Amino acid sequence: MATENLQLRSLVKASGELELSLVPVPVPDPAADEVVVRIEAAPINPSDLGLLLGPADTATLKATGGKDRPVVTATIPERFMRGVAPRVDQSMPVGNEGGGVVVAAGSSPQAQALMGKVVGILGGATYAQYRVIKAAECLPMPDGVTPAEGAAAFVNPLTALGMVGTMRLEGHKALVHTAAASNLGQMLVKLCKAEQIPLVNIVRSAEQEALLRGLGAEHVCDSSKPGFMGDLTDALAASGATLAFDAIGGGPLAGQILTAMEIAANRNASGYSRYGSTVHKQVYIYGGLNTGPTELNRAFGMAWGLGGWLLTYFIAKVGPAEAAMLRARVASEIKTTFASHYTKTISLAEALDPAVIAAYNRRATGEKYLINPSL
Repeated sequence: MATENLQLRSLVKASGELELSLVPVPVPDPAADEVVVRIEAAPINPSDLGLLLGPADTATLKATGGKDRPVVTATIPERFMRGVAPRVDQSMPVGNEGGGVVVAAGSSPQAQALMGKVVGILGGATYAQYRVIKAAECLPMPDGVTPAEGAAAFVNPLTALGMVGTMRLEGHKALVHTAAASNLGQMLVKLCKAEQIPLVNIVRSAEQEALLRGLGAEHVCDSSKPGFMGDLTDALAASGATLAFDAIGGGPLAGQILTAMEIAANRNASGYSRYGSTVHKQVYIYGGLNTGPTELNRAFGMAWGLGGWLLTYFIAKVGPAEAAMLRARVASEIKTTFASHYTKTISLAEALDPAVIAAYNRRATGEKYLINPSL
């Protein structure tokens, strides 16, 4: 096993500059309850970009250094520096999740049982060649699963399961999901189809609609079409969906969903109420593909809610026993329901190429990058 570990780091300087670099760090010996995972795949999720790039102006990206050890800098506008003040001058490892092979293990039976196994891990610092982590925090993959297949076993799969779990906890019967052609959206289509949960999918192109229809999605609404609001209202009336998860965040979409829910609810109303329908309509924003203001045109009565949703809060709410069952389900269905698809696999050095950064920072639906630190 190697003793040196190359790790991707993000540093916000007090001068208002972002610096991305590959930093050599030692690989410590694992404690009794730990293992060393050789990382062979780590996805770039939108949640990773917040730590990786922060509020930097990516139009100012500049690369220096050699091909194998590039250093990338960018300017952070002064108005955003207050928001990143807690991390100033701290070199921070990046990467929420990943997949790899256990190449060293501590003395505990649980750690030793993982030796040589392909595992998925969550816990940060996965954009690196090696990661030391507690054995209990590893998700062993079934035989035949590769590190690339197991690399995204947490963020998207558990989010899909968390959305369905939230629906049940809050008494809703159906779901709405935006940016629905993403890897997460495709998982949710398959999950809801298997569990016979009505799902309204909002996409942004005819190609994305065709993709989801090919997976068996019944309700798909293209927000780029002139008749979007009518299509959305019809789908909500047919499905009975009163709970939405919005990956877009900014712009009018959250308000449009609430308005369409109100219109759908009033189709079967017995009479007029100046306060709107009594059906509670809820939108949770869980992403920020549009970082602008969330626009609400108050045309949806008084029985509604708009809030934030985060996977870690849901996991804390359901508790460790339920979380363990969800993780086990993900592992068992990692090649089917929770399979991920990638646009391109890149090395650690390529992840710091300004042109490549511009590509994965587009956060375009259907485009997902995978880092393989062994390349």
